[in-house]
Amino acid sequence: MNSVDKKQLRANAHTLKPVVMIGQSGLTDAVLAEIELALDSHELIKVKIRAERDERKLISEKICGATGAELIQSIGQIAVLYRLNPKK
Repeated sequence: MNSVDKKQLRANAHTLKPVVMIGQSGLTDAVLAEIELALDSHELIKVKIRAERDERKLISEKICGATGAELIQSIGQIAVLYRLNPKK
């Protein structure tokens, strides 16, 4: 994905609210399943990760690896993820 596409996705994500929140339990199978569902239906989502800075980065990388999504932006506790749904 090139920088122009990422810039457009960041602009589109600006008005979105987080659809999945990761709390004390961390990244569980149930949370990954919810992220999969959200990506299938919305393609572009925000995820709120309540953890320390280093842990947030690891969690974001795990999510991207497990779902095949691409990390578009990460600011504070919010990560913006995108995965194209070929069925749409």
